[in-house]
Amino acid sequence: MKIYTYPENAKVYKALVAAQYVGHTIEVPEFNFGVDNKTPEFLKKNPLGKVPVLETDDGQTIWESNAIARYVARLNPNVRLFGANAYESALVDQWIDFTVGEIELPAYSWLLPIMGYIPNNPVATSKAIQDIRKVLSILNNHLATRTYLVGERVTLADICVCFSLYKLYELVLDAGFRKPFQNTNRWFLTLINQPQFQAVVGEFKLCEKQAQAGAGAEGEQKQQKQQKPKEPKEPKEPKQPKQPAQPPKEKPKEKEPENEEEDYEEKPKGKNPLDLLPKSTLDLEEWKRVYSNQDTRSQAIPWFWSHYDPAGYSLWFAIYKYPTELESVLYACNLAGGFIQRLERLRKYGFASLIIFGNAAPDLALDCLFLVRGTELPFEVTDCPDFESYEWKRIDINDAQQKTWVENFLAWDGDFPNGKALNQGKVFK
Repeated sequence: MKIYTYPENAKVYKALVAAQYVGHTIEVPEFNFGVDNKTPEFLKKNPLGKVPVLETDDGQTIWESNAIARYVARLNPNVRLFGANAYESALVDQWIDFTVGEIELPAYSWLLPIMGYIPNNPVATSKAIQDIRKVLSILNNHLATRTYLVGERVTLADICVCFSLYKLYELVLDAGFRKPFQNTNRWFLTLINQPQFQAVVGEFKLCEKQAQAGAGAEGEQKQQKQQKPKEPKEPKEPKQPKQPAQPPKEKPKEKEPENEEEDYEEKPKGKNPLDLLPKSTLDLEEWKRVYSNQDTRSQAIPWFWSHYDPAGYSLWFAIYKYPTELESVLYACNLAGGFIQRLERLRKYGFASLIIFGNAAPDLALDCLFLVRGTELPFEVTDCPDFESYEWKRIDINDAQQKTWVENFLAWDGDFPNGKALNQGKVFK
């Protein structure tokens, strides 16, 4: 197969990355856009004279980047880039269609003046910036409880949405702009660092300084003036300090938590049933400090057993149910990292050691040790979206073998229930 395009076309990356997943090779021949796309030969492939155009091995052609990506993704149905069932397939199409109207249109309005393809229109740019903020917020909320857009693995939805945002993350989404959208950022970086993505785009560098439209200093000043009218609402607020001192103090407190999960965590203080349990001899925060700062085998583990309170805490093994889906060590690491992120509400009431076993598929495994407040799994665990993907087993510390396994999970060495070699571990604390 061949795909005709100009260099560094993010729309083409969708098909090329999909090809990496399904195990097909696509050749990208040299193509002089502006000349080669106007030839009669090319116009037979696409009468619009546009790229990209895919030419199949039997000489048939497909144009429009999403249609090309869909075709390539279907070349190996075992990879399931369209999800695991009809419903997930519909969701994949939903997100692909979402890119066309909701992302690409405002992205072009913002980026094309910067690239010098169209004149700078500050009003259109300002509107595009607000639309992109809305898109990133929608994705951020959706990804708050998910690693990927659809299901538990990369699909064509992730590939297409990722590359609709690619140039934005490269040119204009600097650290300040990105800050409110931590879930979206995490998802984007997870994808862009997958080996299938890196094989196509190489190393990716996030925007450090937001690019401005190339209309000279005068044009930049106009754009800045166009964006400034939205800011006076904040300067007007300081005029209220003549009122009682409480409003100015309270408002910053509401704006401080950039992470929605931190803000959420503050509200239920004193209302969680775990806070009503009798005081335990095990101080969880002290245990975390001991584990972090002292030698695990000689100091931390003895401290743990001397303070462990089976009436106030319980220990559990959590075993990932679908080890055959762990395609690589990186995939397993991302899965464990996403699990940790979605356990934020447990942080005050739990501790966990997550270990990845094996060096490559199909011998990979992901098993975890959990220490939680109370004698049953708390709501903070069972309500986590990842909960159903694990088999949970209560640990009997009176069983010498299980007690040894607990110590090995803490020390990251020794023998383990699955009999596999340890690759690496992660800690939730």
